[in-house]
Amino acid sequence: MDQGREQKIMKDFGERLKTIRNEKKLSLRALADIAEMDFGNINEIETGKVNPSLTTIVFLANALKIDPADLFPPK
Repeated sequence: MDQGREQKIMKDFGERLKTIRNEKKLSLRALADIAEMDFGNINEIETGKVNPSLTTIVFLANALKIDPADLFPPK
């Protein structure tokens, strides 16, 4: 897989997650508590350093009360 494309996808996903989290007025720590995830892991996802698993995407979507597809930036 093209590393540049992969990095862009991870960065765009992280930015979308952060935007939705901020729209819901949740801190990173609050989202981590609701999703029962590690605060540092969510931070790494938001900054595009980590490629989240499908399970993680579902946990985040459930915590944000949105459809998992909403976490992906529009084309």
